Amino acid sequence: MNPTQTAQWRKSSRCGTNACVEVAQFPDRVMVRDSKDLSVAPLTFTRDEWTAFVHGVKRNEFGGE
Repeated sequence: MNPTQTAQWRKSSRCGTNACVEVAQFPDRVMVRDSKDLSVAPLTFTRDEWTAFVHGVKRNEFGGE
């Protein structure tokens, strides 16, 4: 069975519309998709890649406010 169909997708609690990013976590990977266009395949990251990304966001490494 396709993992995108069986995944438990989560949206940010700060998402006020249907145009949000959704995340599904698996033991060996993390998948990210655009909630407004489910026909596009989700991006897939290893757990290490996802952890590095989250740490980078928390350290403001991407120039956000």
